Amino acid sequence: MHTEPHHGETRPHKNKHLAERFEGMLGTVMVVAIVLLAIGLIYGIMTTGDTTPRWMQ
Repeated sequence: MHTEPHHGETRPHKNKHLAERFEGMLGTVMVVAIVLLAIGLIYGIMTTGDTTPRWMQ
C-alpha cells in the first residue's frame, strides 16, 4: 500500500521581518513621540516662572 502525504491548502508565510513590523508601526511611534514632546514642552513652560535665565540674574 502506497500512502501519499496530504496536500492541503498552503498558507503564505506569516512571519514578518523586523523592518516590516517597524515600518507598520512607524506612524504610531511618531504620533506618540510628538505627544510626549508636546507634554514635556507644556510642562516646561508651566513650571518656569521667570523667563530670564538663571546665569543672567
